[in-house]
Amino acid sequence: DFSHFPPFPGSQLPCFHGSSTIRHLKERFHMNLTEEQLQLLVEQMVDGSMRSITTKLYDGFQYLTNGIM
Repeated sequence: DFSHFPPFPGSQLPCFHGSSTIRHLKERFHMNLTEEQLQLLVEQMVDGSMRSITTKLYDGFQYLTNGIM
């Protein structure tokens, strides 16, 4: 729950200016979903990532440049 976050009125960081910051965080973290819905969403995201060409390209890049697989 993001309700305990302060509004950051004195922050000089541009990402905290405007009233949409907390709303966007809630949307990004899917705060409106149930545990079951969230589990399904994460499984779909992982499955999509595993089949993605960009994931495969990035994994290859990491392997070649850093030995990470």
